[in-house]
Amino acid sequence: MKKLIVLPLLAAVFAAQPLFAEGVPLIGDDAPAFTAETTQGTINFPADYKGKWAILFSHPADFTPVCTTEFMTFAKMMPEFKALNTEVVGLSIDSIYSHVAWLRTIKEKIQYKDMKNMEVTFPLIADIKMDVAKKYGMVQANASDTKAVRAVFFVDPAGKIRALIYYPLSNGRNFDEIKRLLIAMQTADKYKVATPADWRPGDEVIVPPPGSCGGAKERVESQTSGGYHCNDWFMCFKPLPKDEPKKDRK
Repeated sequence: MKKLIVLPLLAAVFAAQPLFAEGVPLIGDDAPAFTAETTQGTINFPADYKGKWAILFSHPADFTPVCTTEFMTFAKMMPEFKALNTEVVGLSIDSIYSHVAWLRTIKEKIQYKDMKNMEVTFPLIADIKMDVAKKYGMVQANASDTKAVRAVFFVDPAGKIRALIYYPLSNGRNFDEIKRLLIAMQTADKYKVATPADWRPGDEVIVPPPGSCGGAKERVESQTSGGYHCNDWFMCFKPLPKDEPKKDRK
């Protein structure tokens, strides 16, 4: 009889516990949809960004120094992301009023490296109830139960998660890598290729390996006429003009 009483009570207790993360969406998943209030008005994600790439990122809190340097860097790079058919959306577990006050402080008072008077024009989500943070696994209990870790989600024009990067609370992101990875994925999509370690625009790309013995033999024998060169049947490279991948990224 006690078991019949205790088990329902335990179930009720566990059901009442807050879930810090509903699970991290994985590569190839549909980006979890949400509607949120931001510093640029209401957004519907990812529906509002259909046909474009989107970078959704979280930061621990407003009025913190590491986050401030990151927002200034994103703000400076916005023309570069726009040129890559990409929009940026930020998030933290703070209110709209806190966001606005912090962004004004960044513009009016903060200088970092060669950046000053930086205006943040991309939307910053107010996620007081952690609704979005939970959908994207941004709040992780062993790091903090009140702050989001530094997550970065790359969402493609079809609304699919294509890559994700997580950083701890204490360390700022590598923005050169964020841009490099974005261009690499766009290049891979457009030219049906892969990119090797440390690839940058202008470097050779990898020709996907053939799927049969006959294809492997043909690949090696026709490499000169095919415009690529091989170390072996599975390891073939070809050049792409450095400026070409910048075109037609939609």
